[in-house]
Amino acid sequence: MKSLFSSWEPRAIGSLCIIYGCTLLFLVIAGEVLEGDTHAIDTKLLRAIRAADDPETLRGPPWMKESVRDVTALGGYPVMILTTLGVVGFLSLAGHPRDARYVLTAVAGGWILAYSLKSVFARPRPDIVPHLSDVVSSSFPSGHSLMSAVVYLTIGSMLTNVVESVRLKWYFLGVAAFLALLVGLSRLGMGVHYPSDVVAGWCLGLAWAEVCWLIHNKLVQGLAIGVSGNSGG
Repeated sequence: MKSLFSSWEPRAIGSLCIIYGCTLLFLVIAGEVLEGDTHAIDTKLLRAIRAADDPETLRGPPWMKESVRDVTALGGYPVMILTTLGVVGFLSLAGHPRDARYVLTAVAGGWILAYSLKSVFARPRPDIVPHLSDVVSSSFPSGHSLMSAVVYLTIGSMLTNVVESVRLKWYFLGVAAFLALLVGLSRLGMGVHYPSDVVAGWCLGLAWAEVCWLIHNKLVQGLAIGVSGNSGG
């Protein structure tokens, strides 16, 4: 376990595998969406989480509806922007401008990626169940799912660099992944996305977060080697 975090090579290989797998899965889902092959399962799953006799009502306890609304806000752009600015500001003030640029680049790139693809696919929002919030953009891929994966996993990866405990490193990554998972599921509860939108958003968000992590850490590794070489000379 320890070598996964302490050694660059195994982590880099793992990241490349994640990027390849997630990108491939995204392309498969995108192809199925364009062909209309996901519509049946998307419809079935969206209807399954609403009461059969009242599509306005989510299955579960009475507090479920408000909880879903609260959770979905964690992937909303106001929260994403404030969180990113807070982290970037902290890193800049703490004397880590390179890390600050890494976070800012990852998040800005994820946002461009999400909305570029939304424009390309232009998939209408589902009208299978009533929406629990107003939405204006197209549906595929889910921007909330993509951006929550990018923002929370990027921050989680940054936090793994400031602790020595392997248990804490896994904890940070686990919490980040769990938040992204909850945000994506909340979009289904809100009725504003198809399940295929959400899974595609998760895949692309994770792939992009890993790409940014690889580039950032490769640059850091190169800088460390350069500094070490100069010191030795």
